[in-house]
Amino acid sequence: QVQLVESGGGLVETGGALALSCGASESIFAFNGVTWYRQAPGKQRGWVVTVTTTHSTYYKSSVEGRFTLTRDNSKNTAYLQMNSLKPEDTAIYYCNITSLMGQRSQVTVSS
Repeated sequence: QVQLVESGGGLVETGGALALSCGASESIFAFNGVTWYRQAPGKQRGWVVTVTTTHSTYYKSSVEGRFTLTRDNSKNTAYLQMNSLKPEDTAIYYCNITSLMGQRSQVTVSS
């Protein structure tokens, strides 16, 4: 059974950095894009960033320049580095590959 293994997140002060990772248990990772979504308290889940199989990345405008999504196909893992974090980045983050969603990762940025 294909599963996504998501890890990372935590609590950080404004301006700090956190990282998330998302791994697939099978080789589908190499043939599909990886997307991260987030859901802030009281808000709907929204798209954050996508990396394609050819390593092209697309960012939500509010995170561009601060977040970096990379993928390592040899490890079937994607990495989301989040720098210069702001309180509005506080949310539950989910990685997504095809129809699969990772376990949620809480990211909390204190002001």
